[in-house]
Formats: sequence, C-alpha cells, structure tokens
Amino acid sequence: MIKKKLKEIYKRLGFTSKHEIDTKEHFISNGMIPWSRGYKEYKTFKINESISDTNFLKELKKGDLPTGYGYRIDERIVEYPWIFSNLSHEQQQLLDAGSTFNFDFVVNHPKIKNKKLTIFTYAPEDNCFFNKGISYIYGDLRALPFRDNYFDTIVSQSTIEHIDMDNSIYGYDINHHNDDTKKSYSYLVAVQEMLRTLKNKGELLITFPYGKFEHHGFFQQFDEEMLNKLLTLFDGIGTYDCRFFLYKEDGWIIANQNDLKNSVSYNPHTGKGKLDDNAAHCRSVACLKFIKN
Repeated sequence: MIKKKLKEIYKRLGFTSKHEIDTKEHFISNGMIPWSRGYKEYKTFKINESISDTNFLKELKKGDLPTGYGYRIDERIVEYPWIFSNLSHEQQQLLDAGSTFNFDFVVNHPKIKNKKLTIFTYAPEDNCFFNKGISYIYGDLRALPFRDNYFDTIVSQSTIEHIDMDNSIYGYDINHHNDDTKKSYSYLVAVQEMLRTLKNKGELLITFPYGKFEHHGFFQQFDEEMLNKLLTLFDGIGTYDCRFFLYKEDGWIIANQNDLKNSVSYNPHTGKGKLDDNAAHCRSVACLKFIKN
C-alpha cells in the first residue's frame, strides 16, 4: 500500500517511466547514498525541477537557497540553477563551451529553445539534438574556431578545471599535464578565447570547483591564486560578479569566499577526499558572471 502511494506521488512529480520511478524509489528508500542505484535519475529530476521553477530561480539570483537544498547531490544541483537564473529569455547566439547542455531536459527548456545553441566539445557524444537546430563543433577550447565578438552568451560549466588534465576517463587520449604537485594554467588560454568570441555587452558564465588546490588527475580544484589569475583577464574589458556555494552535511548553502579556502573535493573514482558528510563530489564551487564592455 505504501509503495503504491509512493508511486502515485512520484508520478505527480513528473517521473514518467516505470524505470525512473523504480530507480528513484530505490535511491530514496536505500538512504540516498551518492552514486548508488537511482542517484543519476534522482539528480537529473531535481535539477530539472529547480531550473523549471521560475520563483526558485528568482530567489537564487537574489542570493537565497532553501534549507536542505541539494541534499547528497553533487555540484550540478547548484551550477545549473545558477546558470539558468542568469540566462536571458531573449533570442541569442549561445555557446555551451564544454557540452554540459547536451541533455534533453536542458535543450527543451524555454530559455534554450529560442536560442541558437552551439555545443563545443572535444569529441562526439551519444546524445545528439541536430533535429532541434543545435550545432555541434569539436575541438580544443584553447583554439575556438569562431570569429571575434560572435556570441551573446557563453556558458562553461565545470569545464575549465579539466583543461590540460588526464581526460582518459572520458575517452580522450590527448597530451596533458600530469605533475600532481603543480598547477596547470592552460585554462587561462581557454577563457581568453571565450572572451575573444564574446560580443560587447555579452555575458560569460563560468563555474568550477574552488577551495584548497587539489590535483585529482582528471581535474584540478582552483584556489584563490588560480581564481585571481582568471580575474586579471577581465581587467579593463568588463565587470564581473562571483558567487560561492558550499556543501554541508544537510545540503548546499551560499557562502563567502573565505568559507571555502580549506574545502576539499571528494573524487568518487579514487575515493580521495571521502568524509562523513556524504558529499557526492566537489564540496564547493565558484560561479562567475562576466559582462564584457
């Protein structure tokens, strides 16, 4: 009887298939352990729920998150809503620099459907939405094949931390920085390319893990020095605002930069950084909005 009622509730919430209902139910009823069965489906549902809630996005843009938000979900649960809270409703040329928009729940969002979306990533992926007029271009973010001042908005969600890292887990066999005691600054070249291709008055929205510097092989976590190097690229060419999010045991909060300085990430592939808070991945992220003069 209880299971039947749960399924009725899930259906009202928008879980469409039996597989979705069963996997999400399994995740919830088994303690909501990150990366366990049903985690991916549950996370996708919660992200979609958040970016579809206009009142929630308005409150987030003003600097408010409800208590317990994003409990046991990785950083995407704050990155996507932050990005969508800053996206315009207008028709625009939009670049997804890193292919984090290449999902049906994103491309079908009202703020995306009226834009000319170009997805730029290193290699083709299983998802493909050519039938929706989306353009796919493959290559290195450090050498974008677009003319100057082309895009109205550029989004790069949790991508620049992977530049020059070991991306073999994604199937990319390319040369990379492999000294885990040193930082790579190749991300600066990619951001310079984004700035070059951004129109005057255009917006650049970037997110990345932020806290204590860490080299996790396939990504590096930025620290204050790395962030400051990024911010110097904006000198004299525009204005910026940076918001910081921190994962606590009961969910995500909006934090101050200083609150994140000793934060470490959990790497689910290696187990490095695992603590008792059940964080799913990065515990802290910086979300940076830049407007070009």
